[in-house]
Amino acid sequence: MRDWIAAIVAALGVLLVLAGGALIFWQALGEARPFKPAAPLPESEYTPGYASDAPAPQPAAVPVSSRLFGAVKSPTSADRLIFWGIILLVLSAIAAGAISFDLGAKGGS
Repeated sequence: MRDWIAAIVAALGVLLVLAGGALIFWQALGEARPFKPAAPLPESEYTPGYASDAPAPQPAAVPVSSRLFGAVKSPTSADRLIFWGIILLVLSAIAAGAISFDLGAKGGS
């Protein structure tokens, strides 16, 4: 019975990790597509103050530590799927006996 539980939990863990990876992949594909408006804007609707051939302003660089803390504070759905998949894989390894914990105490002699 222990082996069945370990196999089922491992299969679910692998599926969650793969689903999270697929979500990340699909999001990356969605962002790569350039936006094409249905019709060009008339001259009167352009933003005043910017020349049409002027380069767009670049966003300021964000430090890596800020990005990491932001990812931990508000994970995406793909990150949560991968996280729970890893937890299930660890639990399946514990159930199968691949990981064991031995807590013990010895009295004085």
